[in-house]
Amino acid sequence: MPVVAPHVAPFGRRLLVSDYGGNKVAIIAADSRVEWEHPAEKPQDVWMLANGNILFSHLRGAREVTLDHKVVWSYRAPEKTEVHGCQPLPDGNVMVVECGTKRLIEVGRDGQIVREIAVPVKTANTHDQMRGCRRTKDGRYLISAKGDRAILELSADGKLLRTIPTPGDPHEVRELPNGNLLIACGEGEAMLELDREGKTVWKLGTQDVPNNPLRLISGFQRLPDGHTLVINWLGHGYLATTAQFFELDEQKRIVRQFTDHARFTSINKVQLLDVPGDPAKDEVWR
Repeated sequence: MPVVAPHVAPFGRRLLVSDYGGNKVAIIAADSRVEWEHPAEKPQDVWMLANGNILFSHLRGAREVTLDHKVVWSYRAPEKTEVHGCQPLPDGNVMVVECGTKRLIEVGRDGQIVREIAVPVKTANTHDQMRGCRRTKDGRYLISAKGDRAILELSADGKLLRTIPTPGDPHEVRELPNGNLLIACGEGEAMLELDREGKTVWKLGTQDVPNNPLRLISGFQRLPDGHTLVINWLGHGYLATTAQFFELDEQKRIVRQFTDHARFTSINKVQLLDVPGDPAKDEVWR
């Protein structure tokens, strides 16, 4: 049955969220009802696929489930590793971000690894090595090297092309259709958009969202109208202190915001489900 919280101000858009601290992924209706939820151990990346299934990373691997909670695909990471991201790929494979082994892997529909990319992160601590990474349309890899406080760009064959220092511990990066990079800088309390030359063309700072200090920017979604969905992760001593995510216009004004501390602990990633596009074809910009 849908879970209703009358005290929660509706966000006004249908959403898919990962609740890292709440150990679940969920679909929230535009009127704030929880339509669907599924257990997941410390999930981060979460996607609704073109077939309507939900793909998500969890601490020990990644999984695709139907809305009837049937597991139709899964990958289990080796012992002493942590998984902090995944991405659906056009060929049906899934890219998995595996810390401890310091690698990106592409996993086939049979659960077997079909490609492995070694990532030259310097951080030794498994938990701090990587967060949300993305393969670009032309096959390059963008790495959120959390502990290194940098974005790494790798070629399709894994060669390091460039290192971009960040003001914090990056949690998500993606290349926009215009070639710019959008970066969530974690506890650097900033979000940056960089052009091809590395110049900052847009920045969201700590105090740019009125009455809502940014604590840890863990994710985003850039929308076709130029708006940006910004996720404000509230762990590390900030639980229940402010809104969990916002939709901002191009002038960084709040269009709508989401706050529901009763049902969600620390939301990490969000996908707006009323934005058309197949994430496996790079049509959802997050």
